[in-house]
Amino acid sequence: MEINNSLPLMLFWLGELTLSSYFLSYGGERLSNRYGAKFVGRTLLSVATTLPEMAVVIYASSVGFYGIAVGSGLGSNLLMMTLGFAIMLLISTTRLSKAPTKGINVEMFKLDKIFLLVTAIASALLFFDGYTFFDGIIFAGLFVAYVIMAFMEMKSEAKKTMQVRSETKIIKSKEEQQLSSSSRLEKENTVIDEIGGEDHFNDNLTRGRSLDKTMLKAILVFAAGTIGIFFGAEPFIRSLEQFSIDTGVSVVVLAVIISPIAAEMPEKIYMMFLSRRGGIGASIAIANVLGSKILNNTLLLALAVFAAMYHGGFYVHIDRNPILTYQMILVTLFTVIALVPMFLKKEIGLKVGVMLAAMYILGISIQFLLPQDIQIH
Repeated sequence: MEINNSLPLMLFWLGELTLSSYFLSYGGERLSNRYGAKFVGRTLLSVATTLPEMAVVIYASSVGFYGIAVGSGLGSNLLMMTLGFAIMLLISTTRLSKAPTKGINVEMFKLDKIFLLVTAIASALLFFDGYTFFDGIIFAGLFVAYVIMAFMEMKSEAKKTMQVRSETKIIKSKEEQQLSSSSRLEKENTVIDEIGGEDHFNDNLTRGRSLDKTMLKAILVFAAGTIGIFFGAEPFIRSLEQFSIDTGVSVVVLAVIISPIAAEMPEKIYMMFLSRRGGIGASIAIANVLGSKILNNTLLLALAVFAAMYHGGFYVHIDRNPILTYQMILVTLFTVIALVPMFLKKEIGLKVGVMLAAMYILGISIQFLLPQDIQIH
């Protein structure tokens, strides 16, 4: 196969994964809005935005392409912790946002920042003797611990919210008791007039039917995106392998640079939408990025190990090789550097965004200075 044939094929499947990722983003956001609960919505969106990466990693490991599997996860972290955050900060702090702000509060994400730092360093240290079944258990355990702690944090926040609402309700109750019966009756009549009686009921019924159609559309689009991701993962990896052979560029390097373009598409789209809302929207975008990167360092690596066991047996060993070692060190270092401003400052702004964008350009440039070992396994 010539390069001029392998490149269009790779770009075609990259486009297919990107389009499927967009469907996931569209459907996932609307499904989460339907249920409203922060923890459920965030969990749903985390799964939706990470599903493309999971598909690529699971397939690559299950057929023995361990370098692609690990490299894809590393590339995702490199992209979103630098360029991803940079784009988000650029949007939220300029006129690109509907409500521009000077900075985004990151103080509230203490749990996420600590967990991301710990899991990034842990995944790098464990890699120095390769990944085994035991490491997969550790990664899965770290992911479960994060989910449990996030759930406990959510319950604590909900308890505080309920307490505030209860106190507000008591205050309102006391105010209502001070109203005379005539004033109360007048207020009730006013409310009835405002809501429009039977017409209001019919309007609610119409809106309910419209909501059902919207939900059905969201479910169908989400399902289409899911199917597209799983059908596109295999041919994309095969075309990536062939393009690597044709060009002489390491398939691991290509996985680090190219795979995240499609795999991170739903997260990038969702993050941009949230950033344009300003304020709380930008804060939620940060939480989503940090959470999904923690998932990359835990669940995604666990899936890579378990899928490798499917290919090579229970005692399979994902070996450490020079190029993957360089990638692991580079991405871990960049992740730590990107987290430094979030630990030192209560808010991060445009200056941090420019620094992170420069880091991404530097990281991509370094890729081509590393040894180009094009072995797949």
